[in-house]
Amino acid sequence: MSLLLDTNALLWAVHEPQRLSPQAIAAIRTETSAVSLVSFWEIAIKQSIGKLDAGDGLESWVRAAGLEVVPIRSEHVWRTRDLPLLHRDPFDRMLVAQALIEGMTLVTSDRAFAEYGVSVIRA
Repeated sequence: MSLLLDTNALLWAVHEPQRLSPQAIAAIRTETSAVSLVSFWEIAIKQSIGKLDAGDGLESWVRAAGLEVVPIRSEHVWRTRDLPLLHRDPFDRMLVAQALIEGMTLVTSDRAFAEYGVSVIRA
């Protein structure tokens, strides 16, 4: 199983690991884990408008932890078009599309993700 960490799960892993569920912690420790480039983009936007203080060095932490970075490819973009409108957040929709196309399990606290038919582990 390959895991894709939602932005919230990534931030918790870095800054508040105690918030992650025991199941998420075990999976992250034993499975191939990745973050999406879209999570970096979402964090950068929220930092720029003052909605988030995630500090610097997040990308360095990701690489040091051995997490892969999933790029945004055109097939991911086009897959978002076919998703039902359960979520209007474009970042979340991209994460779902990536997980579906790449056959990954999403680690997230967002209950709506499972409604897309993507495999989910509760963060």
